[in-house]
Amino acid sequence: MAKRVTSELLSEIAGYYSGKLAEHGATAKGVDWNSEASQLLRFDQLKKVIGPTDGFSVNDFGCGYGALFEYLHRDYKNFFYTGLDVSAAMVAIATQRNLESTNARYVLASEPAEMADYGVASGIFHVRLTRNDSEWRDYFDATLDVMNRTSRRGFSFNCLTQYSDIDKMRPDLYYADPCNVFDHCKRLYSRHVALLHDYGLYEFTILVRKDL
Repeated sequence: MAKRVTSELLSEIAGYYSGKLAEHGATAKGVDWNSEASQLLRFDQLKKVIGPTDGFSVNDFGCGYGALFEYLHRDYKNFFYTGLDVSAAMVAIATQRNLESTNARYVLASEPAEMADYGVASGIFHVRLTRNDSEWRDYFDATLDVMNRTSRRGFSFNCLTQYSDIDKMRPDLYYADPCNVFDHCKRLYSRHVALLHDYGLYEFTILVRKDL
């Protein structure tokens, strides 16, 4: 995907989410989720890629106001978290909310500067605005390549599903084929890929675990 197109796409996304934050504040609706309950349900699925022990690092792609860090902190104490977002407003409020956390940092970026044990992305593939399927899939695939390249142990992400009810589907959202995405990850990234499509939302989660 051309750098100019990518830059324009990310600028559009940043503007969209900055607007949601301005409207709803540091809440689930401020990152465009319907409720905190659905936000936490998504985190429950994404977290399954993380191993049972402390002492790991994670890159959170599209960190928003830092809700995933707060969620992980409930179960883990010894980990280091880097939140990445293309919205300067999101990065500013996330940093402000976690000033006393020595194991978290927030960066205005779409790609991490350093590898982490795990990469996680919640919702960054949902809202395509006016981009067509081809443009969005190029961005989608390129971002998965980045997640794979910058994650030692594995990564997880979610997507809206093509199995959604047709009357509820919106043209500004991207609905992926879960079987195609599973095949893509299985062929390119790891033999150990899980597809979760049974948690009650119109979406699915992919877990990619790597051989160590």
